Amino acid sequence: MNIDLLMVLGLLFTAVVLFVINKPRMDVVALMILVALPLTGVLTIQETLAGFADPSVILIAALFVIGEGLVRTGIAYRLGDWLVAKAGSSETRLLILLMVAVAGLGSVMSSTGVVAIFIPVVLGVAARLKIAPGRLMMPLAFAGLISGMLTLVATPPNMVVHSELLRAGMPGFSFFSFTPIGLAVLVLGVFYMLATRRWLQRDVDSDTSAPPRLTLADLADSYRLNERERRLQVRADSPLANQALDELQLRSQYGINVIAVERQRQFRTLLLMATGNTQLLPGDVLLVDLASPAIAVLGAYQELGLEALPLRNSYYSVHSHELGLAEVALPPESQLPGKTIQELGLRSRYKLNVVGLRRHGQALEGLLVDEKLTHADTLLVAGSWKQIHHLQSLNRDFLVLSLPAEVDEVAPAARKAPYALLSLAVMVTLMISGLVPNVMAALIGCLLMGAFRCIDMPSAYRSIHWPSLILIVGMLPFALALQKTGGIDLAVNGLVGALGNAGPRVILASLFAVTALIGLFISNTATAVLMAPVAIATAQALGVSPLPFAMTVALAASAAFMTPISSPVNTLVLGPGQYRFGDFVRIGVPFTILAMIVSVVMVPWIFPL
Repeated sequence: MNIDLLMVLGLLFTAVVLFVINKPRMDVVALMILVALPLTGVLTIQETLAGFADPSVILIAALFVIGEGLVRTGIAYRLGDWLVAKAGSSETRLLILLMVAVAGLGSVMSSTGVVAIFIPVVLGVAARLKIAPGRLMMPLAFAGLISGMLTLVATPPNMVVHSELLRAGMPGFSFFSFTPIGLAVLVLGVFYMLATRRWLQRDVDSDTSAPPRLTLADLADSYRLNERERRLQVRADSPLANQALDELQLRSQYGINVIAVERQRQFRTLLLMATGNTQLLPGDVLLVDLASPAIAVLGAYQELGLEALPLRNSYYSVHSHELGLAEVALPPESQLPGKTIQELGLRSRYKLNVVGLRRHGQALEGLLVDEKLTHADTLLVAGSWKQIHHLQSLNRDFLVLSLPAEVDEVAPAARKAPYALLSLAVMVTLMISGLVPNVMAALIGCLLMGAFRCIDMPSAYRSIHWPSLILIVGMLPFALALQKTGGIDLAVNGLVGALGNAGPRVILASLFAVTALIGLFISNTATAVLMAPVAIATAQALGVSPLPFAMTVALAASAAFMTPISSPVNTLVLGPGQYRFGDFVRIGVPFTILAMIVSVVMVPWIFPL
């Protein structure tokens, strides 16, 4: 063992210790490594900093942008809505659906990209169901890693091992050669995460935790909107059809305040914020706020040709990505006290509707348009999130007191959702077909997202999680350093020498364990490059088929469950899940052993020795 290898191993050990104690933070440790490695003389500055130009790093950055485009167009939240709808209030059903969906998508595209896309979805779902994010983030990461065991193109190590087999004159693997084993590991993973999720919740001191933010439901309850919300459909024979709201005077004459209009357009429903110029069409569904619940039984519906539709949930919750609420006060210098709600002209000036009034902390039972305002009043306004944000800038007459938590889930480019799906489809198709490298496919997807205005440049730059990229870049040089100093060769030669006379299954288990351990410190692709020739040569020396040995190395390269730096997938969920280094060790090591047992049992059965 030479002095250069000792220095590299010393740096590696120091980095792992700092990762374990989490002081300083991991991206700072990565920067320290980038400074220290050139000082050892083992690597040049160019070799140390080559990670900044590594295709995998650029790919991850591009996939963050793709994920942000799906968030800004509302697709990510719609997927979250689907998960919530299918799971109901069952966290168990949610976890199963999440892992199956992520593993399925990851089997045909980058697992890192899938996890990056699902992180905001999972955070949103966890907030809605009041589940600690940590109970879902690690299952998300594990499903992303297991997806690499499902198909030939799921992850680069599979292709590396396949290419090595072809180079050795072997037939290689088919597209679905991995699938039976991957499905078994996925089923095992689902049951394992269901059993261990209670250990993933980080306890928070209730005395120091921030108070929960108001939600749309909280605001609706405090202003008693639930008593007055209605959905009314315009019948074909309605006298309201083909007329503008300003001409109808529904609020002043009937006490019906139209907030928004649901209008069917081909295969989707458009939500139009009500303004004075909004023209009603037959079939439109009006989301209305009544001045008094008694209006519903006074015959106004029949007279106006409206039909009441069921309203199972508040329409503010149903349309929370587009329709918002905000609590507004009148500052001392405001000129509005003394005016009536009708005289404010919020609908005509700002495209907002006043739907609630609270005086001295008490919500009024009904909303009267001729009620004069005082300095002690607070108003509840409804409209698009864009207009609500505009109201925040008018701080001379209005003071926006609070915005509900749902404002974080706003989809500012919701109408561009079809284009975002098209961009995603193009990227996935290019990745599956192999017409261009994955990084080029992701960059093409980013350019399409920008060309279609699904995302703008400021949002794109903000979407990239730079600490994760710095951590990955800082760890990449260790692969080259270990190769140049002979560390990898030393480990490989020791394995072959120690296990040359052991039984095939023992050697398979040892190959899995060594591959998984090497993968703790270098990328799984580099691990596969190093271990695949060793696996094939070992099989040839024993006079058995190389296929099970090569398959074992490929599966072990994807079994990066043991530390948060074993794979970019784990690194991505480290922050959102509020995990520590030890959480991955505690949960990941036992599952890696289980995956090894499944592989050692099934691989020789599917690929006879």
